[in-house]
Order: sequence, then C-alpha cells, then structure tokens
Amino acid sequence: MGEWEERISSNGGLRLLRGFLRSLSEFVYPPSCLGCGCKTQNDGAFCAACWAGVQFIERPYCEVLGIPFSHDHGRGIVCAEAIAAPPPFERLRAATVHDGPARKLVHQLKYLDRTDLALLMATWMLRASDGMVAACDCIVPVPLHRRRFLARRFNQSAELARHLAALSGKSLLASSLIRVKPTSRQVGLSARARKLNVRGAFAIAPGREADISGKRVVLVDDVYTTGATVAAAARRLKKAGAADVTVLTFAMAISGPI
Repeated sequence: MGEWEERISSNGGLRLLRGFLRSLSEFVYPPSCLGCGCKTQNDGAFCAACWAGVQFIERPYCEVLGIPFSHDHGRGIVCAEAIAAPPPFERLRAATVHDGPARKLVHQLKYLDRTDLALLMATWMLRASDGMVAACDCIVPVPLHRRRFLARRFNQSAELARHLAALSGKSLLASSLIRVKPTSRQVGLSARARKLNVRGAFAIAPGREADISGKRVVLVDDVYTTGATVAAAARRLKKAGAADVTVLTFAMAISGPI
C-alpha cells in the first residue's frame, strides 16, 4: 500500500474511532437539558420547557443600567435609579434575568466547575452587548483574589471573557486588572455592606497602566446584583484613564420590569 493510501486508511480509521468514542460517550452520558437534566437530542441544549423559561433582556430598557422597562418610553430613556445615583461606568448590559434556567447555568459554571458552559453563555452575552463589544478596544474580566482563585481553580468571569474575546476578535486583558484585597463573599450582604466589602479591592497590575489608558473597555462579570463589585472595578479602570467602560454580565438580578 502506498503512502497516500496509508494516509487515507489512517484518516478513515481515525474518523471511525472518533465516531465510536462519541457514540460511547453519548451512551454513557446521554445528552441532557442544561436546565432540568432531562434527555435531549443534542448535548449543551435546553428542553422546550426550560428554553421557554429563559428570560432574555431585550429593549425597552434603561440605556445606562440596562434594567428592562415594562413599557416602551422611547429610545435613550434612563431609569430613576441611574439618575439618582449615576454609576461609574457608561452603561451596563446583561443577557438574561438571573432566574430559572439562566440562574442554573450560572450556578453550574461557578460552583460545579462546568466551564464548558462558558461558550454558550458568552454567545448570549455578545448578542446582548448592544454593539459595545464590537466597538471596544479590550475585554477585561472582574478578577478573583489569588486565594479564591487557588481554592476555585478558575475565574468564571475570565472564562466568559476568554470566549467573548475569541468570538469577537477583541483583545483579552486577563491580568491587567487585579484584586488586591481578599474580600468576603457578597452573597447575603446588604447593599451598603457590599460596597464596603469591595472598597479598595482592585488595582492595575504594575506596568500595565498603558493597557487601560485611553481605551474603551468591556468589563465582564457573571451576575449583576447590586453592582458594588463592578462599580468598584469600573472606578479603578476610570482612575487608570479608561475612556469608556461598558459592564457586560451574563445575568442580572431584578425584581421585575419597571
């Protein structure tokens, strides 16, 4: 058998082996819904019921905080919260409401090491970015303190940012913004306590100031709750000279449309 025939035979055998291993994997771990775990035709998908339960955030919403309105008040309308307490960033966009199947995705990524979900989540975030990812100069994840990173072994915000950068072709600055203060978990804290918890928590890595100065930055996190964490991070980016900061999260915790 010649070299070319051997190559064809080898490639064909490799395809057969891959197909066999894929079939074996699907037999042992059948495709299941990301939301409820029921069997589905394709892996990494939702069943019809869970898909219907995903609350995507669409216009109309506040142009600053991205909070959905119950009625369309016209383009460019800003909610009372953004007027009363203007955030240190230009705008916030989120893909979904932090509830139901979307909440489960966040939980699986963050606490069950399901980093394989980050691509799907980043795809939704890119769609929700309102063109801000396309217009930005760089993508920066909200960092973890090194102690928490060592305990968790990965940063969920960095995983989302990595896929966003790959999808958009934008620069990923994964180590320009660092967390220098080992903060407590924000879950269960009041809004005031959250602000105090993250005060002074962020810094620009030594020698990386030029990464941020004059740049249009997309700051990535998994969930927006009270906004204390991203506000503290955005302030530090602004202090470093960022020209524009868009906060982009997968989910937003809201009580309902306003």
